[in-house]
Amino acid sequence: MKVTDCIKINIPKISDPDGRGNLSVLEKDILPFAIKRVYYLYDVPSGSTRGGHAHKELQQFLIAVSGSFDVVVDDGNTRRTISLNRPDEGVLIPTRIWRELENFSSGAVCLSLVSDVYKESDYIREYGEFKSFVGA
Repeated sequence: MKVTDCIKINIPKISDPDGRGNLSVLEKDILPFAIKRVYYLYDVPSGSTRGGHAHKELQQFLIAVSGSFDVVVDDGNTRRTISLNRPDEGVLIPTRIWRELENFSSGAVCLSLVSDVYKESDYIREYGEFKSFVGA
């Protein structure tokens, strides 16, 4: 996989005609995987980073449901920063991509939809091991 495979996907937004806000819906045809786990990050202190790992098989979709943050993706050769700041779009991170989340705004909430349940054996937590795994 390459960092160019990490793509932003728009989530359908339905605006209320009476000005009462918006509604976004994720249905099974939006993502290329069935959602098997959902979790969210919040109250991340200023200057902190999250992530710092890759997955062998798991795919992930991240959404800034509130506030903003940056997703730094790395395929072992190229790094790319993707900023998320809207609840009606997210970034798809395929397998074999290193990811780090940084620059969380105050009140940011990161929603993570993933393709599998938690399996420690699927994680690569050391960057050098990741580079060897992907042959970089």
